[in-house]
Amino acid sequence: MLAHVDQGSGPPVLLLHGGALDHRLWEPQIPELSRTHRVVAPDLRGHGASETPTAPFRHVDDVAALVRDLDLAPVTVAGISLGATVAVDLALEAPELVAQLVVSGAGAGGAEFRDPATLDLLARWAAAEQARDRARWTETFLELGFGVGRSFDDVAPDVLAHVRRMTDDTLDHHVPDGMPVLPTPVADAAARARELTLPVLAIVGLLDSPDHQRMAREVADRVVEVPGAGHYPNLERPDVVTGALLASLRA
Repeated sequence: MLAHVDQGSGPPVLLLHGGALDHRLWEPQIPELSRTHRVVAPDLRGHGASETPTAPFRHVDDVAALVRDLDLAPVTVAGISLGATVAVDLALEAPELVAQLVVSGAGAGGAEFRDPATLDLLARWAAAEQARDRARWTETFLELGFGVGRSFDDVAPDVLAHVRRMTDDTLDHHVPDGMPVLPTPVADAAARARELTLPVLAIVGLLDSPDHQRMAREVADRVVEVPGAGHYPNLERPDVVTGALLASLRA
C-alpha cells in the first residue's frame, strides 16, 4: 500500500501531489479539509515514503488499490500536475471509485506543450537530466513550477523552500544513482476523457504556463482562476484553493 496521511472523518477526499514532490504539497489544505472530511494524501510510488519502483507500473493502479483498501469510494479526487493526470486516469479506469475531480496544472494523458518559452525551458530541463546536473535540473524544475521566466524573488521564500525540500528528498531517496523507472501511461486517456460525465473543477494558477492552464481547462466543466500563482496555486494562494475545494465538496 502507498504511504499516506489519513486524517479527519466525514465524506472522503483524496489529494494527489505533483511529480518529484510528495503529500506535503497539500499541507496548507489538509488541516482545514479534515475538519469536515476524511482526508487521505498518499505519496505516489517513487515519491516520499512510498517504495521506489523497480519494474513497470501505473500510478492509477496503486491509487485504485489504496481507495479500495481504505474503503473510500466514491471519493472526491483532487490532483496537482502529475496528481491531476492520475486523478483523471482513475476516473477513466475505475469510474465507480470517483465522485468528482479537481485538477490543477494538468489534465488527461501525456502533456502536450506548444508555448515556445515553455518548450525552451523543457529542453534545458532535459539537457540537465541527461548531464546528471542535479543543481541545474532543480532550478529548471522550480522555474517551471512557479512560472516560466518568473523571478524567484517574486515567490514567498517559505513556499520556494518547501518545494525545494520535497524535490531534494525525492532525488535523494528515489533517484540516487540515475534515471528512475517511469510509470506506464494510461492508453488513449486524452480521447477517453472527452466522455467523462462526472463533475470536474479546474483550479488554474494564472502564472502557470499557458499549456498547463490549457490542459486543466480542457477536461473541466468549471474553472477557478487564481491570480498571482503558478503551477502550485495551493501553496501560493492557499486561501483561494482551500475555499474552492470546500465549495466544490459542499456542492
